[in-house]
Amino acid sequence: MYFLMFISALGAGSLLPFYSEVALVTFVDDGNPMLLWLVATVGNTLGAALNWGIGRYLIHFENRSWFPFKPEKLHRAQHWFQRYGVWSLLLAWVPVVGDPLTFVAGVMRVNLGLFLLLTAIGKGLRYLIVIVLYLNLI
Repeated sequence: MYFLMFISALGAGSLLPFYSEVALVTFVDDGNPMLLWLVATVGNTLGAALNWGIGRYLIHFENRSWFPFKPEKLHRAQHWFQRYGVWSLLLAWVPVVGDPLTFVAGVMRVNLGLFLLLTAIGKGLRYLIVIVLYLNLI
């Protein structure tokens, strides 16, 4: 159960189209909610770190046809990131915009330690809210 939660959260934190909240609420009845919270937070943060690494190291290939982002969208995202800064990483949990945000953080060479801290805070709070809401609704 905890391994499946980790894999689900890791996939959801990456650029892949995964959602881990369903797995979290499915497992919360049978497992330790705080351990599930920790596993989900770590997995999702590591998935975001994969995005950071892809942005950091694959930016050299931005002019290739297979590169996942068009140059104009990438430059627009970089401008947005420069405007709002590293604190925007607290929103890395937000669907649709969170994954590209972590990619752009890698492109912008955000310090990995700071990236992990801010991303983990935002993602951890999201999972905590999901668990608390679920436990109070059942």
